[in-house]
Amino acid sequence: MNTVIIQYNAGNIQSVLYALERLGVQALVTDDVELIQKADKVIFPGVGEASTAMHYLKERGLDKVIQHLKQPVLGICLGMQLMCTYSEENDTTCLGVFEEQVKLFKPSDASIKVPQIGWNNIGQLKTDLFKGVAENSFTYFVHGYYAALGAHTIATTQYIQPYSSALHKDNFYGVQFHPEKSAKVGEQIIQNFLNIS
Repeated sequence: MNTVIIQYNAGNIQSVLYALERLGVQALVTDDVELIQKADKVIFPGVGEASTAMHYLKERGLDKVIQHLKQPVLGICLGMQLMCTYSEENDTTCLGVFEEQVKLFKPSDASIKVPQIGWNNIGQLKTDLFKGVAENSFTYFVHGYYAALGAHTIATTQYIQPYSSALHKDNFYGVQFHPEKSAKVGEQIIQNFLNIS
């Protein structure tokens, strides 16, 4: 299986590579349009800031490439947020794969920390991305912005309010948490993605 990780100026690629290696998959990290288009599976990771990342993608024409991919695509963290229509982070127009919007967490009191960092559970799980994953399993999150609940929500998490911890539309999947840092549950989710045809 030919798996590609999209290279752009957003971190956490190394940990995704290691997670795939643990599953026996050697992935290619690239921003080469042709190699991305030819891949069987595409992973779009990201840790960073929305407007800078979108600028980088547009400069290289990767925004259009991602929007038109036909094979299974998995966005992780910022990668998922960039696949939404819009992010409040620096007023950023995103890729528009998912109709949901990305908003800043607004805590009701000072004891609630933003960004959310640590383990939280995922519920109301839908689609084969969560095959064999128990309802309310814990996964690892690091984020100050969240995707609102909407038509494409396939997992929900509660932090300040309920939000989309995973999205799905056609061949596109997105997860807000980091499956590559989510132990056995994350490993199962990555394997499930690799099994999607």
